[in-house]
Amino acid sequence: MTRFFRGVFIVWVVFRYGLDELVLSGFRNPVVRTVRAIITIGRRLDSPRGQRLREALERLGPIFVKFGQVLSTRRDLLPLDIAEELAKLQDRVPPFPSAVAVATIERAFGKKLDDVFASFDQVPVASASIAQVHFAVLKSGREVAVKVLRPGMLPVIEKDLGLMRMMAGWVEALSADGRRLKPREVVAEFDKYLHDELDLMREASNATQLRRNMENLQLVLIPEMIWDHCRSDVLVMERMKGLPINQVERLRAAGVDIPKLARDGVTIFFTQVFRDGFFHADMHPGNIQVSIEPETFGRYISLDFGIVGTLTQFDKEYLAQNFTAFFRRDYKRVAELHIESGWVPPDTRVDELEAAVRAVCEPYFDRPLKDISLGLVLMRLFQTSRRFHVEIQPQLVLLQKTLLNIEGLGRELDPDLDLWSTAKPFLEQWMLEQVGPKKFWNQLKAEAPHYAKLVPELPRLLHDYLRQRPTDLRREVQELVREQRRTNRLLQGLIYGGIGFVLGLLLMQMYVRVSLW
Repeated sequence: MTRFFRGVFIVWVVFRYGLDELVLSGFRNPVVRTVRAIITIGRRLDSPRGQRLREALERLGPIFVKFGQVLSTRRDLLPLDIAEELAKLQDRVPPFPSAVAVATIERAFGKKLDDVFASFDQVPVASASIAQVHFAVLKSGREVAVKVLRPGMLPVIEKDLGLMRMMAGWVEALSADGRRLKPREVVAEFDKYLHDELDLMREASNATQLRRNMENLQLVLIPEMIWDHCRSDVLVMERMKGLPINQVERLRAAGVDIPKLARDGVTIFFTQVFRDGFFHADMHPGNIQVSIEPETFGRYISLDFGIVGTLTQFDKEYLAQNFTAFFRRDYKRVAELHIESGWVPPDTRVDELEAAVRAVCEPYFDRPLKDISLGLVLMRLFQTSRRFHVEIQPQLVLLQKTLLNIEGLGRELDPDLDLWSTAKPFLEQWMLEQVGPKKFWNQLKAEAPHYAKLVPELPRLLHDYLRQRPTDLRREVQELVREQRRTNRLLQGLIYGGIGFVLGLLLMQMYVRVSLW
């Protein structure tokens, strides 16, 4: 019954804000226009369409707000007025009362507000779908940002997720193509990440891991968590000072190199994905700023780490090989990778899949970002995948969402950015590290503790073995000498083979570099 009433409420909101009229207004068919005129009788829909859509998403709750946040980054897919209005969802969701925030903080710390902070701004600096942020100063004098969870979020999210699970079950039951998309697994992934956002201690740990991963890159700043003041519903972190990344004119006036900023964004994304397998997965403009402080001028500032994506070593290698093959226009290799990974049936013809992928991707090479749309490319790839029965991988849904966010940010910063040429050198270098001497050396170091423990035990093991049969000691010694000679020959063979292997790797790297360059 809860799901039923939630569904009725969604339908009521759609009619209340005239979203049905917004959809039908895009059709020019006379019959559709007549239907639109009939269903709008008696309803006042004077507000701009973008405002109505934004207010409807806010009324429907946090899941729908997040959907609007993703849409707001896709100005190539939406009319400008709607995109501008949805951008307000990124950090201008109506705040909850400051008194509620103060009560939450005092309950979390078991102290009065004045016993924790020297000063606390009652007016929130940002308000989002899950939490809102206040600036404050600790007793030590350190400036901090205090993130407070919205009250009563869990029941609302559970209702929406229950409705989504029900709809996913319908899709799987009614459509064979729907089963291929694994909607219930996708909803389960969404469920996991939404619940993770409701635990601010998890967000603090995510931020700490990202900060540690990225500290040597010198391209992005991540706030330090004040662990003594972090709770599941209150998070206190270092205050960061910067300009929102979508205020391009202010950044340009401050002297920021905008094209370099766009390239750095691509580098940060691919480093987090392919080097670390741990990436910020909520990169809409409300969560990204640019530092204008002299010592860190021009660096990114990342905020809000409630949603992060993770990839296994297999996922990273598979994706990197796919990207590299795409950038080299090796569509046959792309088709082979899909079959090797089991994403398509093993009886799929490589030449047919190769031709289909080439038809989708070839028109978009050697073109700046302003002339292409990853959204359109993904849509055409989706149509192709349906034909070849490609299974959707739920663990990659966040990566696809983040890639679209990155494209949206890049489009705002530098429409002339060539995404392919920017990412290609990074991926090629990463691939060389996966097959070269560096990878071999790293694996050898990883196994070193095992060998270090085994080698000192060999004399004792040999001694114990010799003591087992003292009457046959001479024969055993002779046998041992023969075994030692065989071992020496084997070691020599291994040494020569190892030298040959290293030389082969060096020659292979030289060949790969020549072929790539």
